[in-house]
Amino acid sequence: MWTDAKAEVGEASGSRASIRRRVLNSLLLCAGDMGYLDKYMQDKLFVLQLAVSGLRGVTRVILANNPLSGALILAALFWASPWQGLLGTLGVLVSTLTAVIMGQDSTEVSGGLHGFNGMLVSLLMGVFSSAGDWYWWLVVPACLGSATCVFLYSGLSSLLDRWDLPVSVFPFNITILLYLLCTGPNNPYFPHHAVMPPGALEPNDTKLLTVEVTRGIFLGVGQIFACGALGPSLLIVGAVLLYSPLLAVHALLGSAVGTLAGLSVAVRHDSLYSGLLGFNGALGCMAVGGLFFTFTWRTHLFAIASGAARHSGERRQSLTSCRQALMLQPSSRRMLTSL
Repeated sequence: MWTDAKAEVGEASGSRASIRRRVLNSLLLCAGDMGYLDKYMQDKLFVLQLAVSGLRGVTRVILANNPLSGALILAALFWASPWQGLLGTLGVLVSTLTAVIMGQDSTEVSGGLHGFNGMLVSLLMGVFSSAGDWYWWLVVPACLGSATCVFLYSGLSSLLDRWDLPVSVFPFNITILLYLLCTGPNNPYFPHHAVMPPGALEPNDTKLLTVEVTRGIFLGVGQIFACGALGPSLLIVGAVLLYSPLLAVHALLGSAVGTLAGLSVAVRHDSLYSGLLGFNGALGCMAVGGLFFTFTWRTHLFAIASGAARHSGERRQSLTSCRQALMLQPSSRRMLTSL
């Protein structure tokens, strides 16, 4: 009887171990870049291949390459704002289709390298637009800007390859800056928010909410996709974690370092709470600590330093704001000569 009971316990523990092994193997299949999926999709319909390439392009924004992570990020964007989710989906599909029509390298297209710039352009056009959600005229510049990114990527890649430099988000930066320069707050068709909104130069609050600062660290990862809601931002962190736990740790670490750097120069608390101070630090820390360099304690410290590099930019921004505030007071103009 004791032998039978011992055998049943052994079988139960063995079955539990088998279930854990199956779950772990399933997670491992979904993690990383899922290279086996590309081989599986070679003889499938073009629409399915386009969908996989688009999802990989979504994750390229966060330096990842996993279609399931891309699906989670798109779900997060639709959760935060269906209009922003639609614009992001449209941007990545238009830019990927443009790359296919132009005959760009198939490996680059399937890897999503021609999709992420178009997605960023579409998302930022929606964020900057003051016409509100579901303003369908915005689809026109979003599609044109996304397609333009492919031409810029192709031209810049041949130039920067001489110095072994990546094109990265240069096409996005060029396209969105030209769009903002060509439009304005009073444009009849594509108005956008003013660069300095009313009240931006009002005195900063001296009371700091620790809970809101902690919340802003997670929002810093979401702000990479112009997402300012906590729940979707946590889902984006989960998408990064699915691709690489090391990359997810560096994303949160970089966002935290960037936020603390902002605290040291007394930036406005709204920027701290919204995560706007964290996304640059998160991207820098992810690039150095989880992508371009082999992970060692030296590269880890270098990643933290790159996340804190936001400090100098915020210091210049704070000094500029102080100068503009002082310019409003004639009695304070003499003080500007000593700054």
